[in-house]
Amino acid sequence: MEISKTKYGLRINFLFLFLTGIIILFSSILIYLFVLRGVFGKFSVYDLLPTEQTIKNFFYGKSNDTAILYSDYTQNVLPKGSTWLVDNISTWKKFLSNLNMNYEIIDDKKIESEDISNYKLIILPGIKSLSEKEVIKLKRFLENGGSIFATGGIGSYSNDGKWKGWQFLNEVFGINFTREIGINEIYKIHTLRGGLPLTANVPTGFPLRVATWDRPMAVEVLDPRTTQVSFWYNYKSEYGLVREEIKKTAGIVYGNYGKGRFVWMGFEINSVIGSQDDYVYFERLFNNSVKGLTYSPIGYIKDWPTGYNSAAIVSFIVSDDAANIENVLPIIRKENIPVTFFVQSDFAKTNPELIKKLSDYGEISAVVDIGYLTSVDDKINKLDSLELQTKKIAEAKFNLENIAGRKIRGMIPLYGLFDQNTISAAIKNDFKYLITDSLTDRSVPKTIIRGKNRILTITKTARDDYEVIRDLGLNQPEFQFYTYQEDIDRILFEGGLYVLKLHTDYQLKKENVQVVSDLIAELKSKNFWIASASDIQS
Repeated sequence: MEISKTKYGLRINFLFLFLTGIIILFSSILIYLFVLRGVFGKFSVYDLLPTEQTIKNFFYGKSNDTAILYSDYTQNVLPKGSTWLVDNISTWKKFLSNLNMNYEIIDDKKIESEDISNYKLIILPGIKSLSEKEVIKLKRFLENGGSIFATGGIGSYSNDGKWKGWQFLNEVFGINFTREIGINEIYKIHTLRGGLPLTANVPTGFPLRVATWDRPMAVEVLDPRTTQVSFWYNYKSEYGLVREEIKKTAGIVYGNYGKGRFVWMGFEINSVIGSQDDYVYFERLFNNSVKGLTYSPIGYIKDWPTGYNSAAIVSFIVSDDAANIENVLPIIRKENIPVTFFVQSDFAKTNPELIKKLSDYGEISAVVDIGYLTSVDDKINKLDSLELQTKKIAEAKFNLENIAGRKIRGMIPLYGLFDQNTISAAIKNDFKYLITDSLTDRSVPKTIIRGKNRILTITKTARDDYEVIRDLGLNQPEFQFYTYQEDIDRILFEGGLYVLKLHTDYQLKKENVQVVSDLIAELKSKNFWIASASDIQS
C-alpha cells in the first residue's frame, strides 16, 4: 500500500526572501535618516561618512576643534589697562570646560595668516575690531561649513581702531543694529522664545535678567536665513506697538551663512545676573547653542500637540452682572470650542439652574476666597492658613459638584494671588490646576510636585478686560480687539499659552461681546490650540 505525503503551506523561494530583506533594509535606512534629520536638521548623507580628521581623532585622540579669539586689535580699542576682554574670555573658558570641550586660544595673526579649517567652532567674544583679512577668512570659514559663536558688536571697528559700522552684522548674521540698551536700569529683562532648538528645556517666555553695564545691543532680523530667539522689549512696563517692538529688539539670533552656522548674542555671557534660575536656564541656552553649532543632537519636548506652536484658554469669570454670561453662550455654541467658567460657590447655590446650563457649554471651575494680598511682595497682609484654605476649597468643590453634576478639577483665587498653602490645600482637594493673576517666570504652565502628587499652575500671560476696558478706558470694540490682538501675537511669537480671562461686568456686556467672537476667530486663524484648563492639565 502506497502512502502519499501531502505538503501543506506556501512555497517560499530564495529570491522572494532576498528581495523582502532588501526592501526592509532600505526602509530601515530611510527611517534612520529621517530620525537623524529630525535631530540634526538638514544634512548631506556624505556628512555621515568618516573624514580624514575623524579617523585621526579615532586613533590619536581628539584635537582642539574649538578656538577662542583673543584679539589684540580689540584690546587696543578698550581703555588702557582694561581687563574686560580677559575677564570675558575667562567666562567662556569656564562654560566650555563645563561641556568638557577641547579648545585653544588663538590671536588675530592666526586667523589672518594660517589655516583655520581644522576648527569646527570659532568663538568671537565681544570682538569689536577685525582686520579685513580676518573678515574675509571668517566668511570663508562659514561658507565652507564652520560655525561661529559671537557676542556684541562684532567687527564694528577696523584693526587700527577706526569705526566701520555694522557691515559684518548685516552681511554675515543678516541682522541690523537698532539701538543700545541704556544703563539707566541695573538689569534688563530679556524674554526667550520657546519651541526652538536653542531654547530646548528652557521655559517658554523665560525673562532672563541681563546686566546693562556693557550696553547690550538690540537688532532686527532682516534675512530669512536668520531666526530671532529673544527680545528686549518689556510689554509690562514699556510703551510702543508690541509687534514692532518685539521685531526691533532681538537680542539673540541663530542661522546659516553658506554651509556654516552661527549664533549671535547682543550681550556678553558674563552679564547674566539674577536668581539661580537665570544662571541655570542661561547655561542650558549656552549648551544648546554650542551643541547646535557643533552638530550635536538636541532633544526636547514640545509644549503643545503636533501642528500647534501656541495654545489658548478661553475663560469667563461669572462676577457682577452675571446675567451677561448669556450673551456669550451663542458664540461658544457657534464656534464650538472648549471653554472654562469660573464661579463662586455662594453664587452657584443661589443660581443652580444657570450653573447647570453653563456646565453644558464648558468646564466649571471654582473661584475661592482664600484671603487678600495687594501684590506678591505684600508683607503686611496674609492669606488664610492651610487649614482654612483647605476647608474653603473643599466646601466650594463640594457645592459646585453637587449643583453642576460634574467633577471640579481646578480653581482661581478670588483676588488672583496664592501661596504655598494654597498649593497644598488644592492638592489635598484633588485639584489638578490652579490659575493665578500673579506674573511668573514663564508664559507656559508650571507643574509643581508635592510628594507623589502634582498640580499645574497657570499664570497670567495677557491683559484681561479689567485692564483693557476698565483701566485703559478702551470702550470702543475695535480698540479692545487690537489690544488683545497684540498679546495674541506676542504669545504666538513666544510659543506660550494665551490665557483669555473675561468678566461678565465688562467684556461680556452686549456692546462688547462681539469682540469675543472676533478673538476666537483670530486664535483659530493663527492656529492656536484652543483648550479648556483641564485639557492643558492633561
